[in-house]
Amino acid sequence: MVIPGLTSKQAIMLLRQYGENSLPKPPKNSFFRLFMVQFRSAFIYVLLVAVIVCLLLGQLINAFFISVVLLLNALIGAIQEYSAQQAADSLAHMVPQQSRVLRDGHPVLVDSKSLVPGDWVILNGGDRIGADIHLKQSSQFQVDESALTGESASVSNKKQAFAGTLVTHGRAEGEVFATGTHTQIGQIADLVHQGGNTKPPLMQRIDQFTLRIAIAIIIIIALIFGLTLMRGAALSDVFLLGVALAVSAIPEGLPAAITVALAIGMKRMAKANVIVRKLVAVETLGSCTFIASDKTGTLTVNEMTIGQIWLANGQRYQVTGEGLSPTGIVQSKDNKSPADLTLDPALKQLATAGVLANEAHLVFEKNELHADGDGVDLAFLILGHKLKLPSTTLRQKRLTLFPYESEKGFSASIDDSELGPSISVKGAVEKLIPMCLLSSEQQQIILRKTHSMAMQGYRVLALARGLGNPVDSHFNDLEFLGLVAMSDPLRPDAISAIASCREAQIKVAMITGDHPATALTLAQQLNIATKDDSAITGLALEKAMHQGESEFDQLVSSHRVFARVKPKQKMEITQSLIRQGEFVAMTGDGVNDAPALKHAHVGIAMGLRGTDVARESAALVLTDDKFSSIVKGIIEGRIVYNNIRKVIYLLISTGAAEIFLFILSVLFALPIPLFPLQILWLNIVTNGVQDVALAFEPAEGKELSQPPRSPKEPIFDRLMLERVVTSALTMGLVAFGLFAISLNMGADEVEARNLTLMLMVLFENVHALNSRSEHRSLLQISLFSNPILLIGILVAQGIHIGAMYTPGLNDALQLSPISLGHWLILLATASVLFIVDEVHKRYWRIKHHPNLVIPIADHRPE
Repeated sequence: MVIPGLTSKQAIMLLRQYGENSLPKPPKNSFFRLFMVQFRSAFIYVLLVAVIVCLLLGQLINAFFISVVLLLNALIGAIQEYSAQQAADSLAHMVPQQSRVLRDGHPVLVDSKSLVPGDWVILNGGDRIGADIHLKQSSQFQVDESALTGESASVSNKKQAFAGTLVTHGRAEGEVFATGTHTQIGQIADLVHQGGNTKPPLMQRIDQFTLRIAIAIIIIIALIFGLTLMRGAALSDVFLLGVALAVSAIPEGLPAAITVALAIGMKRMAKANVIVRKLVAVETLGSCTFIASDKTGTLTVNEMTIGQIWLANGQRYQVTGEGLSPTGIVQSKDNKSPADLTLDPALKQLATAGVLANEAHLVFEKNELHADGDGVDLAFLILGHKLKLPSTTLRQKRLTLFPYESEKGFSASIDDSELGPSISVKGAVEKLIPMCLLSSEQQQIILRKTHSMAMQGYRVLALARGLGNPVDSHFNDLEFLGLVAMSDPLRPDAISAIASCREAQIKVAMITGDHPATALTLAQQLNIATKDDSAITGLALEKAMHQGESEFDQLVSSHRVFARVKPKQKMEITQSLIRQGEFVAMTGDGVNDAPALKHAHVGIAMGLRGTDVARESAALVLTDDKFSSIVKGIIEGRIVYNNIRKVIYLLISTGAAEIFLFILSVLFALPIPLFPLQILWLNIVTNGVQDVALAFEPAEGKELSQPPRSPKEPIFDRLMLERVVTSALTMGLVAFGLFAISLNMGADEVEARNLTLMLMVLFENVHALNSRSEHRSLLQISLFSNPILLIGILVAQGIHIGAMYTPGLNDALQLSPISLGHWLILLATASVLFIVDEVHKRYWRIKHHPNLVIPIADHRPE
């Protein structure tokens, strides 16, 4: 028999000949385009008007430096967005599209980019087809060709399958005949990349926020403009004041800082084995209130091991060994004697049926193991190996395969035998019982035995056989062979991760296709369910749905374990939870999970065993398939959102302080306290190196002790508003006091502005430290836990002091050196802000969270 496929050496040679199997990359924003996009902002428009006003007033230096700052700001923003774009690309490559091919006679997973003409590809439901393929064999094979034709309905194609299309049903094998640009989709590659990108909700809210600030700035400027004119001030002074107000109110570094925070969040999530496919998930994951999780592979290790066998004749066997290890024996449970297939042909028939109704590949070659396929199928091949069944020979006479599909609940094979076509079926007990010739008494015995095994935490499958060659999957009059109980150990980290969810006030539910007793036992071991809880079945859900949405919602809300659930019901559970106000994260791995993943607020696909369809429908992909990684992702999502709030607080309160400083100067008829150029220096240079550093803030340690935030919660909530007003009034009032006292003590305007500017720089340094937490005292936070911020503060202070001694720059900024004594007095004055912020934090905790314990250590699950 000629084995199809290529050798590894042939594949390498053909890859050199034909090149990588990839399409032209979609057009990305060039650096120049990203640079130009930075000018499309309400903030920038106000500053451009300020430039024009300065030119009209003859303030050429101010106009020049504001223009330089605009260019510098655009350059910084473009660099940050370009870096974020590169980071997103690198993360996307961490979950490559893969194809299952025969190489060196064994099925292996390879990156689809390495496919070459001549490769023998094995296709399963949920796969995205990586190249154009001539199909050589197929079983109930259907493909979604909407990427090529625009038609969303699945089509049956027995001859060819094309790159870029999705397998929605069945199985097929075939030979690659075209790759890369030579494929059908390669010839229309430009159409594949059409369509614009939508901004995530966070960025949309930031855009709305900046627009409101710009409108507020215009209103404030207009009011002060009118007030100063009424006092008889010179028109040039009034316009200069307007420019200064505009510059002071605009947080120029906000877009770049938020971009950095999101990019850092994506990288941190990647380290936690969570790949962000959609930027929206960085923000939304922190709002999660409910996780609906698969069992197999997420809460368990997905290493199925057959432990017990119960034959229809009453014989019982125990199987030793675990996982894919070939060691272990099958022995009688009664007398512990090794199994003898010649003495018990019923055991041989059961094991043979499990090997035949099977799609997995398992070969032990010297010291090397070649294994590929579903864990259940592999478990039966291991059983066959322990019983010394010639599995390869048995499966050479296959006529038809009915592959496992979750909606059917079983798999079957029709093979040639001496008596004609023989049928082998394995699957869920309740699916096989109606197919078999059984009395009601026999059915009850089987159901009781199934329940007994399931109560021990086993997954129970039934096996049957018969004769015939039906054209469809409707089997009747089969012989019931027995039951097989297999175990899948819980992941060691799953129990602690679920405990972390409870601490974070996040509900967890298990949704599985397993027997209700099996699901409930494992859920109780995981502390998802208690001893008093029950598992709800798909049948009960179906009945409740017929009674109406309210009945269905009540059933869903009162249970945490859902068993024997159909794929459609998984989506219905998601929709029910959303109707009840939950913010739902849903996990899935199969093609039938795609609707539920799309309907959930955050769809989470499995990176190891998940299908391409599931991964493309999800916002997040777990590279290790672990439930604990979801919890880590939630923590990282909360950290990202908190850091964005910190950046916004720092920038907005600083700008508000400058506006308050100007308002007080106007009310008391004093000169302009700071010139536009000095304010730009303050906002862009000294503050700019600190706001970005806040995006690197680590976890505070309270992420899991706080309830999930509402997704409708505005960024500028009451706490943010109180803190901004308190800090802005403090900085503005103290800075105005210094400016006024300096003038009253005989200092000229230049000297008074020099001292006021230094005080504002010191205020920003202290304020950057205050911004590290909304609730925790700064004294509880390690000064060195964010070294980037510490360096940023020192650099900001160093830059400003250096500017005082730099010829040309000190003239443009009207700066002059100050003595160490004066600097220490100003530092002590700026420390007032620290005291005020500490008092407000304590007041907020006492008023709103009197029982809140602020942890110092990070509580992330390991």
